[in-house]
Amino acid sequence: MTTSRSSITEAEINELISKLHALLPEARRRGTHRASAAKLLKETCSYIKSLHREVDDLSDRLSYLISSMDVTTSQAEIIRSLLR
Repeated sequence: MTTSRSSITEAEINELISKLHALLPEARRRGTHRASAAKLLKETCSYIKSLHREVDDLSDRLSYLISSMDVTTSQAEIIRSLLR
């Protein structure tokens, strides 16, 4: 018989927060591991938003470069489909 565990221990939360801290560039630069979980989650959301903006900007730049290149229609369509 298996049981499902819906709760997470404080130790597991602390471990996840530590792992998340290690992934954030700002948090790594600060070097402190004692940031509150709420602050760390806010920083994570902000970082994810900035990554989305960066991806959008790079996609726009790539689209511009593709449109200015001498690329056959089928090649351009393949590249465009990869950007979606």
